[in-house]
Amino acid sequence: MANTYTQIYLQFVFSVKGRQNLIPQAHNDELQKYITGLIQNRKQKLLAINNVPDHIHFLVGFGTTMSIADFMEEVKSVSSRFINEKHWVNGKFEWQRGYGAFSYSHSQIDRVVKYILNQQIHHLRKTFREEYLDLLKKSEVNYDEQYLFEWIEA
Repeated sequence: MANTYTQIYLQFVFSVKGRQNLIPQAHNDELQKYITGLIQNRKQKLLAINNVPDHIHFLVGFGTTMSIADFMEEVKSVSSRFINEKHWVNGKFEWQRGYGAFSYSHSQIDRVVKYILNQQIHHLRKTFREEYLDLLKKSEVNYDEQYLFEWIEA
């Protein structure tokens, strides 16, 4: 759209249904490249992406070509179809309903990129539940516990 300018940086976080460890580490690069293509094909600017076996983070410079809800619906549905077509898991792979979207200023970008790229190390010290609750609290997001992700506790 002519004469429309934005500078919106969003970190998206979503998990595997039931918070199961279903994303094989051997396929991390292929999954991240595929999702990178999905994001770029929707005219958004990917700044960082990383996943662990039960969830994924990515940071996007978000443009005006589509709504956040439509963007996430497409990324999640198309990437889950990709995983199922690759037969990486026994049974049907699904992302859990919902997602987190957290906004940042331009001055925070380097820190958020480092945070996303260091997920494997980060999760040696903190569970996904702890991480996600921290993101909600730091962003001052009002939430209802009953509508958070389904948690499978070890």
